[in-house]
Amino acid sequence: MNENEKKSERIDDLLSHNLRIIQSDEVFSFSMDAVLLARFAGIPQRGKILDLCTGNGVVPLLLTTRTKASIEGIEIQPRLADMARRSVSLNGLEAAIQIREGDLRELVHITGHGVYDAITVNPPYMPLNGSDIKLNPHQAIARHEVNCTLEEVIQASTRLVRNGGKVSMVHRPQRLGEIITLMRNHSLEPKRIRFVHPRVHMEANMVLVEALRDGKPEVRLLPPLIVYQESGNYTQEIRDIYGEVSKGDFV
Repeated sequence: MNENEKKSERIDDLLSHNLRIIQSDEVFSFSMDAVLLARFAGIPQRGKILDLCTGNGVVPLLLTTRTKASIEGIEIQPRLADMARRSVSLNGLEAAIQIREGDLRELVHITGHGVYDAITVNPPYMPLNGSDIKLNPHQAIARHEVNCTLEEVIQASTRLVRNGGKVSMVHRPQRLGEIITLMRNHSLEPKRIRFVHPRVHMEANMVLVEALRDGKPEVRLLPPLIVYQESGNYTQEIRDIYGEVSKGDFV
């Protein structure tokens, strides 16, 4: 990493969990979707958890506040994987979290099939189109399906999670039909769905989906999660999720 890259990074407090994370506006900064995914995901207290598209490692770091399971993250961008590893070290969590640099589509050849009890993923939201070329390469890969499609993410999840294991995803509501279809095509049965709305009278801008490997068809639609009160302050549920801390704007 050169000196200019170092200058672009900063260390931020990660909510109220006494965690710190290395971020860069030029490369990657976590937002509310990662926080909500880490809270929503059904995870075991023991066993093995995998976070796909881990970025700077925010989801694995947050999951350590909920479980004693072994947690892994995989990230294809070398600089992001390095940031994630340094954040893990910064928090003294090397024994709890392992960060891999690599392609999630190839991971099964290293680990074998069905080795994880739960998988979380905050994948790129947008299919490839002309707009991705306007972004720097780091941002383009994080936001657009440059290195993996939605189907490839779901296919990898199916191969890596054990039978009866859970796969939790945050995505855009506009692609929910596609998500459900692809999950069912790849032996993942959606079990819980929750929409996230900026305000009570606004359309959802995020959706949280949890699926069960080889589960039976039955899905629960959870109550909507509202981010802001009409006053502009966070709702109580969001404040609870953030541990009564609202440092910065995470939307």
